[in-house]
Amino acid sequence: MKEDIIKLDPNFSEAKFKTKVDNIFVKLHIGIMKKNIEDVRHFISDNIYEKYSNYIKGLASKNYTQMYDELNVASTDIQNTEIKDGKIIIKVCIKSRYMDYILDMNTRRVVSGVNTRRVEKLNYLTFEKKIGALSQENARKCPACGANIDVNNIGKCAYCGTIYNLQDYDYILTDIRN
Repeated sequence: MKEDIIKLDPNFSEAKFKTKVDNIFVKLHIGIMKKNIEDVRHFISDNIYEKYSNYIKGLASKNYTQMYDELNVASTDIQNTEIKDGKIIIKVCIKSRYMDYILDMNTRRVVSGVNTRRVEKLNYLTFEKKIGALSQENARKCPACGANIDVNNIGKCAYCGTIYNLQDYDYILTDIRN
């Protein structure tokens, strides 16, 4: 099936794709800990953004914080690829290890989870890219003001605040499950 992806996306590289997946996974978890997922906003779908924004707000309403200490990705494997509805869909399994717990910010006590050792988890992620997506070479400029944007870093224009719409150019995270 990877051959089908390469026909539709000649720049596809499995190694680069897995690196991108790992980066997005880690950035999302760091954003949750920081209570701000804006730095990963351009890598994720609106549904994922809303899901985790609501999760962060729910924790904040109790003055809790989600912690993922000593987070690392042990392995990333492509599980399935398909072409559907004008999109390339790639399903990935990430084996990760981290301490996963919720901290009460008032008492600094652990409310739930494990903060004494890293726990191994399997995470199932789905990425999608539009068939015939625009070239990334032309995509490094802010669509609003034309300034350069570091898409791999934050994807937000430093000058006008516009979020770079990566879904027109590359793979974005559309689903994540443990």
